[in-house]
Amino acid sequence: MPAYAGCAARAIALAAMLATAATAASAEESIFAFVYTTDLLPQGKSEVEQWMTWRHQKNGGTYDQIEGRTEYEYGLASNLQGAVYLNYAWTQAYHNGPFNATTPPEQFADYAAGADDFFNAKRFTGVSGELIYRILSPYTDGIGLALYTEPTIGKNFFELENKVIVQKNFLDDLLTVAVNFTYAPEYRNVPSDDNPAVFNWQEETDVNVGLGVSYRFIENWSAGFEFLNEREYNSFDFSHLSNSGYYLGPTIHFGGERFFFTATALWQMPWATVHTDTIPGALVNHLVLDNDFERFRFRFKAGYTF
Repeated sequence: MPAYAGCAARAIALAAMLATAATAASAEESIFAFVYTTDLLPQGKSEVEQWMTWRHQKNGGTYDQIEGRTEYEYGLASNLQGAVYLNYAWTQAYHNGPFNATTPPEQFADYAAGADDFFNAKRFTGVSGELIYRILSPYTDGIGLALYTEPTIGKNFFELENKVIVQKNFLDDLLTVAVNFTYAPEYRNVPSDDNPAVFNWQEETDVNVGLGVSYRFIENWSAGFEFLNEREYNSFDFSHLSNSGYYLGPTIHFGGERFFFTATALWQMPWATVHTDTIPGALVNHLVLDNDFERFRFRFKAGYTF
């Protein structure tokens, strides 16, 4: 074999090794803040992540909520990832709800607040477990497909969040498109409207669709947008629809060899309409501003891989 041919072969082999290493190094990164992809940790690898979500502004008055999540992820197999989350939140609210009444957000729905109270509270909201099983990979099968389940338990609250995750990459993996379908039934023990001292368990289901599009424009940096449609039903089936909100905004992601961060800002779009179980006064200028909806939300995620 001529010398130049041997050099070319070694160069091609080295390039392939570097490409494989780059793919493995970035495979676990969360390139979106709200939408999930089918990329998982390699088997035996672990990662810690810190989330911060800021929810801001409702009907009027004052409303802010900061939600935190501290996560540990572990690659159980090449196509299976597990995680544990600790969840906590702080909020302040005053004359933020329908008809100018003070209304605690959903994470504090078991708290009683008077219509003119200044509500300020913090709490540990619960513990979550997570499993993601990848059926298809976008790198070897042309399209990614994964199933996700996440039970959460806290005081006066239980939820089982389930997702179908679809991912498609384009332009030699520079462009990533991900779609999530979520079905999340939950129980909340909340005060009765007639007697705040009496609590009743209420059932609710979130049925959401998420779309994320991100383009890697230079090495280690990607940017794009995320879109969410969140629907709440006062049942475990698709009856008694109470709210449907739409969110859209930009996302940016940095991924280094071990460290990454992602930030997404979302504004609610004025596309909401009244449904059978919509609370009177919760819809303002085609924005739904009930317990789990706000005008603006921002999420920052940072992670380190071991």
